[in-house]
Amino acid sequence: MPSFENEIKQSNFASEQLKAHLNVLFTANFLYNKITAYLKPFNLTHEQYNVLRILRGSHPNSMCQKDILSRMVSPSSNLTLIINKLLNKKWVMVEKAERDRREYVINISPAGLELLSQIDGVLKEVEDQLFTLSVSESFHLNALLDKLRGS
Repeated sequence: MPSFENEIKQSNFASEQLKAHLNVLFTANFLYNKITAYLKPFNLTHEQYNVLRILRGSHPNSMCQKDILSRMVSPSSNLTLIINKLLNKKWVMVEKAERDRREYVINISPAGLELLSQIDGVLKEVEDQLFTLSVSESFHLNALLDKLRGS
């Protein structure tokens, strides 16, 4: 795989830290585009996929919107719009909450679970293309990324 410098055709940076930050942004975009290609045949966006995975993680329990939003990779997303699109595709179920009739609870539908199962199968087939780091390298990268965010 070509180096970051070759990819963006630049070899001089103000600092190694700036280069690392740009490399993280460039790599995030690279991964985003790669996953977009895998989700496209399912007519699913990253944000919709993220919501479905969150709901599957809490299944069979329902979740309210604020709890889903707090777990999203991109919490600035328009969750109401995402939920409506998933509802129209019959991948989620939405009901009024019993404790507060102004609040809604969301659950993944059987069709949503089946969709995620299909996507899991596709991602399993291309795992070697997606997961090019070893377990140890992934552990260290996760620690560095946590440090970068100030965690």
